[in-house]
Amino acid sequence: MTAPALVLDRVVKRFGAFAAVDGLSFEVAKGEIYGFLGPNGAGKTTTLRMILEITAPTAGRIEVLGSASAVKVRHRIGYLPEERGLYRKMRAADTIAYFAELRGVPGGKARARARDLLQRFGLGDFARAKNEALSKGMAQKVQLLSTIAHDPELLILDEPFSGLDPINQATLENLIRELKAEGKTIIFSTHTMQHAERLCDRFLILAKGKSQFDGTLEEARRRFPPTLVIRTADDVSPLKAAPGVIAIHQRGGDGDARDYVIELKSGADPNAVLSAAFEAGIRMTRFEHAGASLHDIFVALAGDDAESEAA
Repeated sequence: MTAPALVLDRVVKRFGAFAAVDGLSFEVAKGEIYGFLGPNGAGKTTTLRMILEITAPTAGRIEVLGSASAVKVRHRIGYLPEERGLYRKMRAADTIAYFAELRGVPGGKARARARDLLQRFGLGDFARAKNEALSKGMAQKVQLLSTIAHDPELLILDEPFSGLDPINQATLENLIRELKAEGKTIIFSTHTMQHAERLCDRFLILAKGKSQFDGTLEEARRRFPPTLVIRTADDVSPLKAAPGVIAIHQRGGDGDARDYVIELKSGADPNAVLSAAFEAGIRMTRFEHAGASLHDIFVALAGDDAESEAA
């Protein structure tokens, strides 16, 4: 059996009387994308810094790529911190090559790798541009390429989608998928559920320093009742009395129509709700039977902090 890429065993981090991380245990398998989810202040960044040995745990055990010390295997790790920055006067290609050399890549190979990465990800024409002349999206891409230039086995990305426009977010998602296809292990923290839902093989939901869930989306959905999503401009209150309906929540919409999420009891028949809608004269442009979304799961498990943040 292949050893995991990362192991945390009952890890605690205290700052005085405050427990930023409280008894956290999980494993990440080699070659998977693992999402580290939680509202701001949940302990995500603190945990990532302990994994990287930037700060020491108060208690517990951490093993990275088979080593008790991330420092000993640092050349096999790539880290993109949440607080990012580039040397403004340095050229894009030189930046990537510089960080590759810091991690042990010979100079000539580092420069060739930098040119290849920039060309591969659409920045070939900007190789000699100074970082201060790049757009925010381009600069973020240069920083990410600097993180992978030494070809690490394990990538740790702290809020990698923060500040990116939708086009660059999609580009980053594709890059993460490509890295997984190459066999990389990728851990990324986020509080944006759409990225995690599309990318993660498994994920951890963290709240107030404690694990609330660790597993796949399907495993999480099995812990929650099935849902219906409908879109209508009509009054949906008659559906509250339909067989199996627990609750109805309004969410967004388009024009006069509104989207509603209908929670059902386990084993309830969605067709009974559809029949009730026809009987009440409710006209619908959408009727979808689905498991709970990661957004709903996140809010339910992470508590009030997640709900206010999602809102």
